[in-house]
Amino acid sequence: MSDPAVEVKLEVKQASKEVKESENVAEKYSAMTVSKNSEMNIGDLSSAFSAVPTHKPVKKQIQFVEDKQEFSRFPTKAGRRSLSRSISQSSTDSYGSAASYTDSSDDETSPRDKTQVNSKGSSDFCVKNIKQAEFGRREIEIAEQDMTALISLRKRAQSEKPLAGAKIVGCTHITAQTAVLIETLVALGAQCRWTACNIYSTQNEVAAALSETGVAVFAWKGESEDDFWWCIDRCVNNEGWQPNMILDDGGDLTHWMYKKYPNVFKKIRGIVEESVTGVHRLYQLSKAGKLCVPAMNVNDSVTKQKFDNLYCCRESILDGLKRTTDVMFGGKQVVICGYGEVGKGCCAALKALGSVVSITEIDPICALQACMDGFRVVKLNEVIRQVDVIITCTGNKNVVTRDQLDRMKNGSIVCNMGHSNTEIDVASLRTPELTWERVRSQVDHVIWPDGKRVILLAEGRLLNLSCSTVPTFVLSITATTQALALIELYNAPDGRYKQDVYLLPKKMDEYVASLHLTTFDAHLTELSDDQAKYLGLNKNGPFKPNYYRY
Repeated sequence: MSDPAVEVKLEVKQASKEVKESENVAEKYSAMTVSKNSEMNIGDLSSAFSAVPTHKPVKKQIQFVEDKQEFSRFPTKAGRRSLSRSISQSSTDSYGSAASYTDSSDDETSPRDKTQVNSKGSSDFCVKNIKQAEFGRREIEIAEQDMTALISLRKRAQSEKPLAGAKIVGCTHITAQTAVLIETLVALGAQCRWTACNIYSTQNEVAAALSETGVAVFAWKGESEDDFWWCIDRCVNNEGWQPNMILDDGGDLTHWMYKKYPNVFKKIRGIVEESVTGVHRLYQLSKAGKLCVPAMNVNDSVTKQKFDNLYCCRESILDGLKRTTDVMFGGKQVVICGYGEVGKGCCAALKALGSVVSITEIDPICALQACMDGFRVVKLNEVIRQVDVIITCTGNKNVVTRDQLDRMKNGSIVCNMGHSNTEIDVASLRTPELTWERVRSQVDHVIWPDGKRVILLAEGRLLNLSCSTVPTFVLSITATTQALALIELYNAPDGRYKQDVYLLPKKMDEYVASLHLTTFDAHLTELSDDQAKYLGLNKNGPFKPNYYRY
């Protein structure tokens, strides 16, 4: 029979030992204070947890000393503005460039007011911050990994230098993907000066990386309208340098040269245009007999229409909408204006999310396609009061008018997937009775006197490139098409192309597609001589006539 007094002494001794162990663990925790400049030993942390008695846990809180002090401080006005900017930009710019947002000390200074010099001593550029070049180079290298066809073209033609002597002035989106195109043109012998076709789509770090290599880039994210035209003029008007080729996206560069520098424009050997808006302008000049140089319509090439317009927009529309609105689209009433290739891509994406999608169309063929694909074809005025989201994809102007915006319900979203910013009548919203409230980068609440809010994205400009990114692989297809079009126009013998607008030759379209098939390990079937004779085709293509509808 055990002695009760002895048992009590043993229990007291055990309890004392456990308290001592707990105190040792507490000291171990307190010694593991985490700060910005120290690292926690994960092994020590794990062993510390295992040393705590399970039936008597010790409540000891780890203090993040410096972080706690920083977050408890109330930020100054400038600090709040800087923090807000970094948060909003990180949700809209490319992921890989996050580190470049840390240097925001000169964010308020216009690049036009700064003197910057690259490592080669050149100042012939104007970008946000040349110090971001290293980050931009990383983004370009990542893009190259998914643009193997364009890199393959670069390697095949680099020794021949088919663009030697070409002086190309370009106006496109300046992203990591277009940087791969620009550097390909340089590798093929061209000299390049570049500006942006959209005031919101420029990746600042990529513009810096290009400027560091010697390409004269005049662009930054968030340009004003005055900055936009100033940048175009700086590209064109450079002493001792006269362009002889144009690569345009939207027609603004072509229009500026035609109007302001007509003598320079007449000496251009060729124009390559990739947007609906820009092609429309070229056809207007041609019809009026004012187009004095040959132009290549890349927008209507099969590789551009089917892949960039359809498949690219099918993915990037969701990226742009989700990053800017955080809205769930299942069950939402969505109206997409236009059922061309861009509209088809947008419809497919939103339908897959469970949205109730309707279409507006002027073309009976496109309207019938929409009906056969399971969409209602409506007039916007008939559904304007019920709609949750409107997306324009027409390339036209005033597709959504002020009267229609007045009748939209509270919380509706309006955005544009066409190139031009004229599809939504944004100018009519800049009136004294309406209040604009910027809630995050590229997202404005337009507030009516009765408190109704309409959410406007990217101020009516191109949503995917203004508010998100686009798939690199698809841009490889478009970039390869543009490079081949420039090579064709620059090297064409006199008389092959007159002063008119031309489609990309079918053979060239097929070549672009074939370069990208290796990515999927795809193997084409070859025609036998008998089969080729039966179809009346060359065994090596082209395989379809120019009038064929893919």
